Amino acid sequence: MTLFLVLCLALVAGTIGGIIGMGSSIILLPVLVYLHGPKAAVPIMAVAAVMANASRVMAWWREIDWRVFAAYALGGVPAAVMGARTLVSLPPRGVDLAIGLFLLAMIPGRRWLGRVLGQLALWQMGLAGAAIGYLTGVVASTGPVSVPVFLAYGLARGAFIGTEAAASLAIYVAKAITFRTLDSLPVNEVIMGLVVGAALMAGSFLARPLVLKLQPDQFRLVMDGVLLLSGGSLLVGAFTVA
Repeated sequence: MTLFLVLCLALVAGTIGGIIGMGSSIILLPVLVYLHGPKAAVPIMAVAAVMANASRVMAWWREIDWRVFAAYALGGVPAAVMGARTLVSLPPRGVDLAIGLFLLAMIPGRRWLGRVLGQLALWQMGLAGAAIGYLTGVVASTGPVSVPVFLAYGLARGAFIGTEAAASLAIYVAKAITFRTLDSLPVNEVIMGLVVGAALMAGSFLARPLVLKLQPDQFRLVMDGVLLLSGGSLLVGAFTVA
């Protein structure tokens, strides 16, 4: 029954993420932390995110800007490896605190980024990839940060969703491989990640017909609520854990 509920939530999360390009990990993370603990939840989400982003890449393959992908991934992949190594060295309570504070900070942070970012050049996408890649290695989701960056480059709709997904896919693959090589991703967590990822993939394909009808701004208040609930629940867990 627990697994069934997780799969249902993953399907909803995948649909939302497929429409606005982020949110899947943010929605699922508190549940996975509750079930498996913070240091297991992040690697599980890394495996699931690989599958979710792969489905978005397949759905929007023709729209991807490969130059932007290459610039972002060039800085993001090695930084994600360093971030994953940082996560492994943190205590579980520190992981809860870091992720919870990050999610709460992104409520005003993503609006601030949207205001201060002008038209970004290709080389600036590489620098953004390095900074966000490191954060992605430590926390489960940096969608609220990466979305304004890709939008600031001038991408929109399918091109935005596909290119951001392709760049994130490269980063999450590097992150998952790092966890595996550090013995922080045992087989049972890989299987759980694959199961959750399959539900996310299904949600991504369900979302494709809706993308041309719905605007990301329509989900802004919903995402703020998700960030608040997810970040707050992780902080509560960090301060109440024995």
